[in-house]
Amino acid sequence: MKPKRTILCVDDNEQSLSIRKVMLETRGYRVMTCTGGQDALDRFKKGGIDLVVTDLVMPGMDGNRLIEEIKAISPHTPVILLSGKVKFYERDSKADVFLPKGMYAPAELLERIRLLLVRKRGPKRPQPQVVQAPPRSSAA
Repeated sequence: MKPKRTILCVDDNEQSLSIRKVMLETRGYRVMTCTGGQDALDRFKKGGIDLVVTDLVMPGMDGNRLIEEIKAISPHTPVILLSGKVKFYERDSKADVFLPKGMYAPAELLERIRLLLVRKRGPKRPQPQVVQAPPRSSAA
């Protein structure tokens, strides 16, 4: 059985966070949650996170600043930025994907997560073919 991928979800709205956690866990992911950017960054620094889903607008460290800090530590870790306040994100962001809350179906979020994790892992490597050498005849 392959190991579960770990997703760090960050949102100051605990109800949204709870719904997202249940949705992802039922799809086989291990989910860690934080309600603030600084807590999330501290958790990320401990390692073992495969992907981050973060809200944009949070008190203290906002989602964009969190993404900058995460990408400085691990540029290849995929990050999805969500926002209920902004429908289209115009500022420069290091997020891999931006989704406006309430404007996407849960299936879209799941598919984006799946694609980002596949891209992080890279394409499946072909299994080496074992070629049997023909038996040597022992002519004496």
